[in-house]
Amino acid sequence: MASNFQNNPNLYLKDGIYFAKEQSAISYPEEGNQECFQLEDNSFWFRHRNNCIAALVEKFSKDEVFFDIGGGNGFFSAMLQQKGFESVLVEPGIAGCVNAKKRGVQSVICSTLSDAKFEKNSIDNIGLFDVVEHIDDHIGFLTENYEYLKKGGKIYITVPALQILFSEEDVYAGHFRRYTVAQMAGILEKIGFKIKYKTYFFTFLPIPLLLLNAIPYRMGLKKKKKEDHYANRHSLGDGFVSRILNKILRFESNRIKNLKTMSLGSSCLIVAEKK
Repeated sequence: MASNFQNNPNLYLKDGIYFAKEQSAISYPEEGNQECFQLEDNSFWFRHRNNCIAALVEKFSKDEVFFDIGGGNGFFSAMLQQKGFESVLVEPGIAGCVNAKKRGVQSVICSTLSDAKFEKNSIDNIGLFDVVEHIDDHIGFLTENYEYLKKGGKIYITVPALQILFSEEDVYAGHFRRYTVAQMAGILEKIGFKIKYKTYFFTFLPIPLLLLNAIPYRMGLKKKKKEDHYANRHSLGDGFVSRILNKILRFESNRIKNLKTMSLGSSCLIVAEKK
């Protein structure tokens, strides 16, 4: 079984981290994990994404092993672990793996899903949180994930929404595209998945992202980023606007917890099951 990855002949243990014997290239900036590591603990975006996904994992996958594929610094894996879930982080970036161990994530594999060479039909749950957009052959990648899942296994996916919002930020992050909920659900269904739940979230972000990022990008305007650019983007600040935005985030969390949906947002969230 994939959860018994310690016996996988394609992995070796070094300094508490399992490494794949083969290491493929990935479309992600080398410094990306370190930049995120400095933001995550105080970021409304990462915190809200975690809360929304965790509510669905508790609904659909209680008492099952969760494989967090491309899970960066283990921010989600660490939270799942604290909630009593068994979580395995599979992350190809060494910096992300080291940071995850610092966070206390117990099971860390430095590898892509493909290089780890798990047994087919062996994984209970897979999480792909802002991962698919980094994969050029996204259909082939999602098909590979389908093959590793057990029958009845669940896949949890978040991706950036709406191609109209594509900007310089996406290019820097190594994104090939953005999606609609319908597009992602359609891809998964063609592969053989059954959709259990789908929604947009971060409902207040599309207009700011369009005005501040996408339109200047289409006009060919390059923005000079300040040193604290990303920190500012991940903080809601204080005051009246902050209170309003926090109410919106609580509203979204409650809707997702109760399996209700939202028709617009800057991210898509989908849960699907292997038939």
